[in-house]
Amino acid sequence: MTTTPPHVHAGAARGLWVLMRDAIDYAGLFPPAQLDMPGAVAEYAAYLDSADAWALGRFVVPAGRVGELLVSLAERPPSSASGASLGSGRPWRLSVVAGTDPAADVVRLRAFSAGAAADTSRQVVVEAIEVRAFPADAAGAVLRSVDNAFLCFVEIPVSGDPAPLIRAIGDGGGRAKVRTGGTTADAFPTSDDLARFLAACVRERVPFKATAGLHHPLRGEYPLTYAPDSAHGTMFGFLNVFLATALLVAGAELEAARAMLDERDPRAVRFTDHGATWGDRGLTNDQLRAARELAIASFGSCSFREPIDDLSALGML
Repeated sequence: MTTTPPHVHAGAARGLWVLMRDAIDYAGLFPPAQLDMPGAVAEYAAYLDSADAWALGRFVVPAGRVGELLVSLAERPPSSASGASLGSGRPWRLSVVAGTDPAADVVRLRAFSAGAAADTSRQVVVEAIEVRAFPADAAGAVLRSVDNAFLCFVEIPVSGDPAPLIRAIGDGGGRAKVRTGGTTADAFPTSDDLARFLAACVRERVPFKATAGLHHPLRGEYPLTYAPDSAHGTMFGFLNVFLATALLVAGAELEAARAMLDERDPRAVRFTDHGATWGDRGLTNDQLRAARELAIASFGSCSFREPIDDLSALGML
């Protein structure tokens, strides 16, 4: 008898479900995939109707393209596979990436959300806004303008000590965002910097979102883009980041988190219906759940299939 919750891939142990439920924000509009709007909308609609939808989070869209998204959704035939998802009380959940004037974007999104509340046929709901790195005082101004209308993720640099910015973000009711990679090798933080960021988020009880470079479960050498001649680089895995954070929430030392960030061997990580193990360390479902509630919000990926297919290839799904 399985203890995996309903509507979850039959091969997923409960520990993986607890750690990864709603975890992958789909960012197909962004590099390296950089799909056009109809392509990204079609993919997200298909994922919503797939057996792997339990792991799917929000649709990530630039603030300046929300109108384009609405047009693309309106042009989809009602009989399409996405029809039930769009028309039966389940609007698409959006995470909107602000542009160069985040305060103005917040004003527009608040007006958009007010209109959506009055229009039950509206197909999307703005759940979160993501803003670029700011000094603590500027981040505070944006957070005040949001005023809890949405979740607000503030992207900050992780070189040096990120704790003061993370503390300011938490004081303003926001969440942190960390860039864990990109399309060039120099876009990836060091393990030390990333571990210090995770530890500060846990210590300050500020949830975070990670973005870029987390297409694969575990650390390794991977192509940086989808081009046939792409350069390769050393990437973190999303399990590295999530499990390192869970260890910190469970009371592990910083060095253990750093070592988890560098773990490359899939045989060292195992999920069961009772939790997860890494080497001789164990994490219960309650500890994994606490990590998701206290610290881990999600991670953004321009591919949803890549993370899911890699989990399957490793025998975790």
